Amino acid sequence: MDRRPQLQTLLKSLMVNPTDPELQLGKVYFQAETDTNRVPPYIVYDQDQARNKFADNIPYRHTKRWSIEIVDTDADSKIPDKVAALPMSTFQRRFKTAGLYHTIYSLYF
Repeated sequence: MDRRPQLQTLLKSLMVNPTDPELQLGKVYFQAETDTNRVPPYIVYDQDQARNKFADNIPYRHTKRWSIEIVDTDADSKIPDKVAALPMSTFQRRFKTAGLYHTIYSLYF
């Protein structure tokens, strides 16, 4: 079962303005190429790994790990905190380049 559409929906839900649920704070992109036309804040995600659980040398569980990158102009953005609160989410790194803050998490989903 491909859970990527569910992940897309989940990440989009994190980009909703809490004071006005009809207003999106930004967009969510899957496997996006570098694009200078994107307006922050936004999330870019891609699968970067997977893990299997085995029994009798046969895989019985396959879990994908996703790299979730939040890009924002606000150093104190609340979007990374929302990603950090997801189950199986771990902080990887944060850096600033060209006036944009990039915060990266790994998420098993």
